[in-house]
Amino acid sequence: MSGRVLTLAQARRIALAAQGLATARPAPGAATMRHVQKVVDTVAVVQIDSVNVLTRSHYLPFLSRLGPYDRALLDRARDRGPRRIVEYWAHEAALVAPSTWPLFAHRMRAAETEAWGGIRRVRQDHPGLVESVLDVVERSGPLTTREVEAALAHDRRAVPVDPEWGWNWSAVKRALEWLFWSGTVTSAGRTASFERRYAALSAVLPPEAVAARAQWADAADPAPEAAAIVELTRIAARAHGVGTLVCLADYFRLPPRRVQPAIERLVAAGELEPVTIDGWRRAAYLHHDAARPRSVHVEALVSPFDSVVWQRERTEALFGVRFRLEIYTPAPKRVHGYYVLPFFFGDTIVARVDLKADRAAGRLVVQRLTWEPGAPAEARVALDTHLGAMAQWLDLTDVVPGVESR
Repeated sequence: MSGRVLTLAQARRIALAAQGLATARPAPGAATMRHVQKVVDTVAVVQIDSVNVLTRSHYLPFLSRLGPYDRALLDRARDRGPRRIVEYWAHEAALVAPSTWPLFAHRMRAAETEAWGGIRRVRQDHPGLVESVLDVVERSGPLTTREVEAALAHDRRAVPVDPEWGWNWSAVKRALEWLFWSGTVTSAGRTASFERRYAALSAVLPPEAVAARAQWADAADPAPEAAAIVELTRIAARAHGVGTLVCLADYFRLPPRRVQPAIERLVAAGELEPVTIDGWRRAAYLHHDAARPRSVHVEALVSPFDSVVWQRERTEALFGVRFRLEIYTPAPKRVHGYYVLPFFFGDTIVARVDLKADRAAGRLVVQRLTWEPGAPAEARVALDTHLGAMAQWLDLTDVVPGVESR
């Protein structure tokens, strides 16, 4: 272990800078595709989630880092060529750069054994269905599940009816998800109702990304998979600035036993430096390009699915806040609310804000506001400013305060 010791405050500043939260924002409304690309390059992966009580989650990390921006920029980056982001199971369902997509070739190859049971079994439950679905997508995509089902019926091919499974997914949906997991098809974006639009690889991804996937996917040679995990670990380390093995492995949901050798290779190459962080029991690793600011002042509401708070142990260790999703917690047992956004002020989390967009009434509703101990008085003014800006960004006219506690 290196002799370098980081204080907790130093580690917080490094982490916030690495996530792009300490970077100066463009003027309101002045963000361009170049700014969107910078966020993609910085965080590397943006989680997608279907909950729409406020707005779709993938829009929020860009708001946290750019301030109010035109959401059509992000839609264009995802839905129109040349694509700057594409969808895959990178953390959970997530957006990544096309150049990152091939690095998951090992995950794609493991679709036969690692995909969720209902997806994995569709080939044996419905012989020939996967091939029929693939033929429709390659001939006529991009298509939603319902459009694929309609095309199969029009072609007079059987559309299986399954007993209820999972999220009430049909057999066709399961076949499409198997093809998506295996990297045989991809997503050309989402509809307004959040349905994935399945498409042939050639319709979305640049040829070099498809070719790279083939290079990383050699099942007979373990070297490409190990090299891909090194590259994913390198990306995760850059996005963390400083982090433990658990932090780096969780970023792309990789097994820690596979990431540890990758870390050792990066340490040997001088890209990572083992360090000690005051109060942390686990060894940490500092990226050699990580900014080490002497001070940072962050003001940002962040999505509950933002990469800065993904790893819950890390969030608690860095910011002293035990943050948990309560979306799936029964309402009477929720402590902070349904869709809770941490509010960063200075270099830490000072509040948790449960927000809802009441679109019919044109209001941004603060359902519950919980201040952390020691939150400075000036944070209240800053939060009010950010809530007002968020409301305007969401085309809402009022901010309605709710229950407040400490």
